[in-house]
Amino acid sequence: MHTSVLLEESIKYLNLKDDSIVIDCTLGYGGHSSKILKIIKNGYLYAFDQDEEAIENADKKLKEIGTNYKIIDKNFKNIEEVNQKVDAILFDLGVSSPQLDEDYRGFSYHKDSKLDMRMDRRQKLDAYEVVNTYPLEKLIKIFKEYGEEKYSVSIAKAIIKARPIETTLELSEIIKNNVPEKYRKKSHPARKIFQAIRIEVNDELNVFEKALKKALKMLNKNGRIAVITFHSLEDKICKKIFKEVSSVPRELQNLPVIPDEYKPKYKIIANIKPTDKEIGDNKRARSSRLRVIEKE
Repeated sequence: MHTSVLLEESIKYLNLKDDSIVIDCTLGYGGHSSKILKIIKNGYLYAFDQDEEAIENADKKLKEIGTNYKIIDKNFKNIEEVNQKVDAILFDLGVSSPQLDEDYRGFSYHKDSKLDMRMDRRQKLDAYEVVNTYPLEKLIKIFKEYGEEKYSVSIAKAIIKARPIETTLELSEIIKNNVPEKYRKKSHPARKIFQAIRIEVNDELNVFEKALKKALKMLNKNGRIAVITFHSLEDKICKKIFKEVSSVPRELQNLPVIPDEYKPKYKIIANIKPTDKEIGDNKRARSSRLRVIEKE
């Protein structure tokens, strides 16, 4: 079962009205969208997802609430296809529990399956191709940048030597055997590498950065964007973009009067971490963070 992280907080800070026009960039299994639809009885919801199974499940759930929604079977990088201004936009960047729990999707280092990790199973690039065809230098680069893994070099060399690698548990074992024993005791040694491969397969960071910049331009006055991130790389992108659009340019900050055209058009509303209770109830919440911005 999938439990949406920071559900109540994100809905609260979207500041929804009865007639709000909303985009849920990450429909998933419909946890946030269900809550949104119950509030916007005279509004409209656009929801993006590229996972056929998630769309089918979420659609059933939403139909029980209302008909004032449209599911767009695409990655949220296509957000501009909602060709109108909106009042609220939500990004929940976590991988859904069903994706992690289903053996055949290849996201989990705990379960054996063919290496896959595609959010959109129609795309060509998958984890198998990354693991088995990328040159050493490229593997090291993605492990360092996307996984922030300090043993990237030894792990990448071991992967090259062990090719072909077919399954998730095969890869997990190779990673485990090429880090120090004391390192294995801190957390699962495959966690960061699997994260890095997943980000590479789905181009997650580039897609998010471009979509967030587009989203800011789509807001109505007093409209809000809420972003739930799950690791530091996503959060750094969100924090940087929010800071840029909500700040006076550095070279003008000492002026006695800031010209109107340089005054920020956005203000930061919230920066929230989950409570200890939520982390206790749902361990996947432990690394999450919610950031909210409003167009003035």
